[in-house]
Amino acid sequence: MILISKKPIALATVAIMALGLAGCNKASDNKAAGTEGSQPAAAATGEKTLDKIKKSGEIVLGYRDSSIPFSYIAGTPNQPVGYAHDLQLKIVDAVKKQLNMPDLKVRYNLVTSQTRIPLVQNGTVDLECGSTTNNEERQKQVAFSNGFFEIGTRLLTAKDSGIKDFADLKGKTLVTTAGTTSERFIKKLNDDKKMGINIVSAKDHGESFLMLESGRAAAFMMDDVLLAGEKAKAKDPNKWVIVGTPQSYEIYGCMMRKDDSEFKKVVDDALVATYSSGEINDIYKKWFMSPIPPKNINMNFQMSDNLKDLLANPHDGAQPKDVANAAASATVNAVATGASNVATAVASASNAIASATKP
Repeated sequence: MILISKKPIALATVAIMALGLAGCNKASDNKAAGTEGSQPAAAATGEKTLDKIKKSGEIVLGYRDSSIPFSYIAGTPNQPVGYAHDLQLKIVDAVKKQLNMPDLKVRYNLVTSQTRIPLVQNGTVDLECGSTTNNEERQKQVAFSNGFFEIGTRLLTAKDSGIKDFADLKGKTLVTTAGTTSERFIKKLNDDKKMGINIVSAKDHGESFLMLESGRAAAFMMDDVLLAGEKAKAKDPNKWVIVGTPQSYEIYGCMMRKDDSEFKKVVDDALVATYSSGEINDIYKKWFMSPIPPKNINMNFQMSDNLKDLLANPHDGAQPKDVANAAASATVNAVATGASNVATAVASASNAIASATKP
């Protein structure tokens, strides 16, 4: 069952109110191919993942090197840490139990935004848990676990940049990370609305923030929690601010190969057990409410009501196109196209909301 939260209606209202107020004021690669000793096999032979693991005596986990605090390298090479990685290890424990292989070897394979899906598809990686959005397009290529996080896509910028929302990006340079949903969204918005944004795609989140920090970009678009991670580890965190109406609400899930119901059941059951036992609260506190390596930064990122809903009612569905997305896009569109008055802007948002709520 896909749980649709109460947030969309609230955000729709906020979007319209924001337009009204505006009217009143009149204003690290590491060449991450599948070359770390792994041999793609399962996809080519049709071999099921549990059979592959049992035969090889190892499970291959895909990891990210800079998706703080989900999956990243904190010091030791090829040894990831993070919220998503801790959940990944819970799944490994379940696989060990399922196969009666307590000494099952774990091997890690670095992936990037661009390589993560192909490496799962071709059998190089058995399971990837990082910061991958579950959407309908990707579901055609891979299978997703029950969701483990929910985000909104926003902007990170300097406090004195003058950027408050996406409409303020006109004529400016924006950086985002290559191969992400944020990259696809902003390119489409820029083309559709002729906003004149110079969009630069960096290889990973760390490089994206470096471009922002060094002044080569005016803003960095990405998932809010990843932006919070980059902000927290900055030389001067107080210099930066997360702004903008969320352009989408997305769910993160672990990726695995399609059409492998037995392995997917082990993965989903392991996550549900972690959620229902309450252990997920300790894992969340560890990575979002406590000092984390390597610099002992505390993100102080409270668990949202929507994430609480997701963990209480787990599902593997992609986030539906909802009222929140329609309202957010309407806000940007109204300003980007130069809505001359509040009535015009509100009508634009209302029409989008009505369209999104049609059966």
